[in-house]
Amino acid sequence: MHPADIDGFELVGHSDLDGHGDGMQVMPYGNTLYVAHFGPTGKATSILDISDPTSPRVVRQWDAAPGSHSHKVQVADGLLMVNHELFRSKGPAPVGMAIYDLADPTDPLRIGFFDTGGEGVHRIVYEGGDRAYISATPPGYTGRIWFIVDVADPADPKEIGRWWLPGMWAEGGETPDWPAEEERIVHHAMVHGDRAYVGMWDSGMVIVDIGDPTSPSTISRINWEAGGNTHTCLPLPNRDLVVVTDEATQDNCVEGPRMVRIVDVSDEPHPFVRSICPVPEGDFCDRGLRFGAHNLHENRPNSYRSQHLMFVTYFNAGLRVYDLIDADEPVDIAHWIPECPPGQAAAQINDVFVSKDHTIYVTDRVNGGVYILKPTAELSARMAELAETS
Repeated sequence: MHPADIDGFELVGHSDLDGHGDGMQVMPYGNTLYVAHFGPTGKATSILDISDPTSPRVVRQWDAAPGSHSHKVQVADGLLMVNHELFRSKGPAPVGMAIYDLADPTDPLRIGFFDTGGEGVHRIVYEGGDRAYISATPPGYTGRIWFIVDVADPADPKEIGRWWLPGMWAEGGETPDWPAEEERIVHHAMVHGDRAYVGMWDSGMVIVDIGDPTSPSTISRINWEAGGNTHTCLPLPNRDLVVVTDEATQDNCVEGPRMVRIVDVSDEPHPFVRSICPVPEGDFCDRGLRFGAHNLHENRPNSYRSQHLMFVTYFNAGLRVYDLIDADEPVDIAHWIPECPPGQAAAQINDVFVSKDHTIYVTDRVNGGVYILKPTAELSARMAELAETS
């Protein structure tokens, strides 16, 4: 068991999600907090009242359909979107994206469903408006591909376009031209304007032109000699940079390092790595469970936004904050590692959301549930100084 290790944060509140602590993606909406579950506990989505952040209270929990999990949530424009993906026993279960109306945030009303078939939806990106972006494994493909979905009528979502790397469409006669041990799948893509930045797992980051959303086209791809499992690619458009995380997927550092890279995309056909964020120092490889990068706060509308401060989850190394004022020399300026939750070898901090008021929500994917943090006065001042103003 490891004690808490905190620099720059204070713990405000915590919930073990009523004993179902396998927390994944987290997103607030006013005084309501939505927490997706990894899956082993059998829960899909928890809905919490956070009107008193010191005492978050579960008001509703949905069960996952047998053989599936719903480990992602997205909230914008009065809608909640939840993924449905086959999990471990591989169904049978509904697969796709469920859409809920949030007229009553604590009792969402399901109004639509986008059925992908196959293994279902892994990740959703929805920041409001008429389009949602999903990664899913439909029939006929070797792995997850990327969809653009029209949600102008949320009761009747429709596919606009899809993108994949050539070689993935087995039903269309395509043959992979990569080694059998490589897993080329889409994790998800962050979008800015007519560009999508796709985390492509064993294939690094791909920049995709979505000027014509019915026919997305590849601009360039960059991969790494060390690392892999590319997860999130967050554009910093004012700086021609993309922050890219790889996901640690194995315990005890048995795989190569999973890092946070700063990629220069000023010349889109030829992106290159400017720098790598400092790897946390300590006995993390010996603590058990996963050590390495995972996810980051995605600069969503109506959240805290910065092109210079990055909040990154690092599994047993907790939550890290990187200052990118000098993109060639990122600095780790704050961190938060909770006391090890009961019943596990080490913390497994999985997801993070930073609100405009600097309240921070993080989850643990094993038993820890969800934590509510606030920055110290010093870190809060730095956040204010480096926040986007436009």
